[in-house]
Amino acid sequence: MLLKDIEEKFPFISVVVYGEQEYVGIIVNQDQLVTSMYVYTQLKTETDKQRFLEIGEIWWWESNRMIPISIFLAEEMQQFQYALMTMNSRDVKVSLGPCVNLNNLAVKRVKRKNVQLVRKNKK
Repeated sequence: MLLKDIEEKFPFISVVVYGEQEYVGIIVNQDQLVTSMYVYTQLKTETDKQRFLEIGEIWWWESNRMIPISIFLAEEMQQFQYALMTMNSRDVKVSLGPCVNLNNLAVKRVKRKNVQLVRKNKK
């Protein structure tokens, strides 16, 4: 029931299993080597936790969700640097929530046009 509440009320929150521990927070970036995450349970005060959820909601609804929260709302996220955790991606399993990957932004879609020249015969 708790996971369903997180999924419905806080769609920007991810649940990650790492080293037989479960972490709840917002994933900053996940690539082949490293996963970075702001861990909600490491926030010190209730006001920090409330502010963290408010900022997460702003990021979720006002961004395209491909840009990490630490870039989209850099100034606001500075106060939560102490809750940033870096993990080895091989040992990370994202069990719930979104996962941001900066490498996905680098993929460009190229449209190719075929131009065929037709020669008109003179009569």
